Amino acid sequence: MASTNETGHAKNVANFDDMISYIHGYETTYNPSKPSIKLDALQTLSTDAKNVSDRVNSALGAYKNAIAARDSVFSLLSKLVTRALNALKATSSTSQVDESASAFVRKIHGRRASAKKTEEEKKADAAAGKETVQISASQMSFDSQLDNFDKFLKLLSGVDVYTPNEDDLKISSLTSFYNDLKAKNNTVATAAVSLSNARIARNEILYKDITGLVDVTCDVKTYVKSVFGATSPQFKQISRLKFTRHQ
Repeated sequence: MASTNETGHAKNVANFDDMISYIHGYETTYNPSKPSIKLDALQTLSTDAKNVSDRVNSALGAYKNAIAARDSVFSLLSKLVTRALNALKATSSTSQVDESASAFVRKIHGRRASAKKTEEEKKADAAAGKETVQISASQMSFDSQLDNFDKFLKLLSGVDVYTPNEDDLKISSLTSFYNDLKAKNNTVATAAVSLSNARIARNEILYKDITGLVDVTCDVKTYVKSVFGATSPQFKQISRLKFTRHQ
């Protein structure tokens, strides 16, 4: 994703409006021949810039709300699968089934099946001709958690003796919880796409070469300088307004 700091973009739009206000004060003296810097064209560009900025702000709000909702429900997953695993182990399930279930829960928790080897242990293995192969413990992305929870759930579904009396540990409840996790994760993905598209549209209006707001202001400043002079108060008004490219 692009930077979530929208301040610089908003400042460009605000300064553009200030520039238009100054131009209004020049009245008929401001009369460029270039269509893109005529007053009506500047006002249209200002409207477009504000509309697309509002679109970004709305998309950003929706994205943050979706993340908050996802974080809230995913925070319950670790404790829930631990309880379900213990409920499984309290039955007459086989040790092989228990270990398979434990492996999925460890991945959901983000823990290793065995401790990470020290550098000394790796050197000892190398001296003994053993290859050190360790799998990264970083499996805590939401997609990975969902995948491992799905595998854990399918394993429990195939264990006949897993029939807990606790409602939230029953297969039907766990399935509903999984579907809720998946839906909220998908909502974040959809919101991220909307935000990305809104930023692309915003950057097109503000920063496209030649026709973008930032490049247009350069042309306006040049024109004002040519009409009023480099030392004129009018040019000083315009030139002090800063416009910065942000992507």
